[in-house]
Amino acid sequence: MNISNNDHKYNTTETTTYACEYHIIWCAKYRRSVLSPEIQDRLKALIFQQQEAYQYIVREVESMPNHVHLLASVPPNVSVTSVIGKIKGYTAKVLRDEFPELRRKLPCLWTRSKFVASAGNVTLEVLKQYIENQKGV
Repeated sequence: MNISNNDHKYNTTETTTYACEYHIIWCAKYRRSVLSPEIQDRLKALIFQQQEAYQYIVREVESMPNHVHLLASVPPNVSVTSVIGKIKGYTAKVLRDEFPELRRKLPCLWTRSKFVASAGNVTLEVLKQYIENQKGV
């Protein structure tokens, strides 16, 4: 379930309301440009398809010939690293099955590494000030 509050998007589970947004980037093995427009379209569809199963919400996804950017909301009780691993594993298997040229070009589709940054609506300084000012409220 999504709750909008001004420009903030909150999600809810049975016991938690959260806004945990992550900018995630991963690359093709050896950073090779193997993601053709057709493969990129299928990749995006696969990422959207697995949202419920892997417990994330796609806010935005874009791919280039050699890497992928994903902005996703992940519940606080779910490991972002495990979500990324599941996405990479699933998409690699399906894409390599559907596009045999990927098997010939690379021993595996994705690198083991990834980039993850939390994407918040306020700066750390604003949060610090908010917490400091709570005693006076």
